[in-house]
Amino acid sequence: MPELVWLIVVLVVGIALGFVVTRFILSSRAKDAADNADRLIKDAEKQAESLRREALIEAKDAAYQLKTEADKEVNERRKEIKALENRLLQREESLDRRLESLDQREHQLSSLNGQLDRRERDLEAARIEAEDRLERIANMTTDEARQELLNRVRDDVTREAAAIIRDSEQQTKNEADKRSREILSLAIQRVAADHSAEHTVSSVSIPSDDLKGRIIGREGRNIRTFEQITGINLIIDDTPETVVISSFDPVRREIGRITLENLIADGRIHPARIEEMFNKATELVNQQVLEAGDQAAFDTGIHDLHPELVKTLGRLKFRTSYGQNVLNHSLEVAYLTGVMASELGLDPIPAKRAGLLHDLGKAIDHEIEGSHALIGADLARRFGENAEIVHAIEAHHNDVEPSTVLAVLVQAADAVSAARPGARRETIENYIKRLEKLENIANSHKGVEKTYAMQAGREVRVMVEPEEISDAQAVVLAHDIAKQIEDEMEYPGQIKVLVIRESRSVDYAK
Repeated sequence: MPELVWLIVVLVVGIALGFVVTRFILSSRAKDAADNADRLIKDAEKQAESLRREALIEAKDAAYQLKTEADKEVNERRKEIKALENRLLQREESLDRRLESLDQREHQLSSLNGQLDRRERDLEAARIEAEDRLERIANMTTDEARQELLNRVRDDVTREAAAIIRDSEQQTKNEADKRSREILSLAIQRVAADHSAEHTVSSVSIPSDDLKGRIIGREGRNIRTFEQITGINLIIDDTPETVVISSFDPVRREIGRITLENLIADGRIHPARIEEMFNKATELVNQQVLEAGDQAAFDTGIHDLHPELVKTLGRLKFRTSYGQNVLNHSLEVAYLTGVMASELGLDPIPAKRAGLLHDLGKAIDHEIEGSHALIGADLARRFGENAEIVHAIEAHHNDVEPSTVLAVLVQAADAVSAARPGARRETIENYIKRLEKLENIANSHKGVEKTYAMQAGREVRVMVEPEEISDAQAVVLAHDIAKQIEDEMEYPGQIKVLVIRESRSVDYAK
């Protein structure tokens, strides 16, 4: 029995110890779990903080980039707004000038209305007395006297109104002349196109004079074949290491020059080779013509020309007029017309188009009879150009009376480009003869002491005897000389006649 009790006690103690150990183990595990949980929470918090910082940095970077882009866009917008403000300022200045002119006219009209009002009051005050007096003296009725008086007043007012209208017209003409000079000066200053002078002959250098015999060929067969195929004249003379090509057609002359240069470089000169090189040169020149037309259209911002018009335009690269390259002249006219149209508030694109195409007929005027202006207009009409462009082309030399502002602008730009000093070349003989004739015309008038032709014949300065020519007579003399020059001479542009009357009083102190 005691053993059983002892066994039970031991069992109870074991159970108690197992329970305690189990609770201790569970408590230890719970504590470890809590520690792990705390550690995980702290790690998660640290990771979250790190992510938050990274996100904040990325957000700041994104905000900085957005701010930079926004600042860039704001600067661009400011530039655009500044440009618009400049244009608006120019428009406002133009409007201010117009308003000043209108204010002056309004002031004149107000003055006229005041005069009319005063005249009406005076007439009303004298009406009763005038009626009685006229009825007694002229034996007229009241209605007849009133009509007579009104007729006289109407005549007086009409004369005064006509004088004011003449003054207004003169002032308007002066303003228009001043404005047109400003526009032309601005256009000329902003356009500076290069000009190249061509000749009717081209020189080709050869390595040695021995090649001249090979170019001529046996019994002249090579040179005959060359001239027959190319349609140009080949001049072989005693000039050392030089062969001259002559032709009135610049495109044909260029093809002949390239053909001859290729033959010289190849070394094989015979009829079959000449024809082969001619075909290659023709293809090359045609390609150059097309490229020149495309480049001219690109330079002027015109991208919808008909391919045939582009090709014809490119032929002007090899065409000259009075020594002036026609393609360069057409480009300059396009630029000048565009600038003047912009200054007048018109669309510059049609203006450039008309200026570029105005001499189109010169590319084919040696093939078709007639004025190059009408030929070019027919060509442009055939390939779809609108009526305004066609009219500007056909009217730029007054073959047709100009009826649009665009046609007048093309005329002005063509005259500016062709007539300015240096644009066209003259032979030295014609140049000297023209200057001599200018001086002879001025010297033929009475009272002229000396005459000087200056500015390449664009200006004539006339010195007169002050004892024989008065100031008023100097004005008349300038007009007479200018009229005689217009009647007896032909010249591009205009010639300025300047009459100078100088009086000197000399004495000596002794």
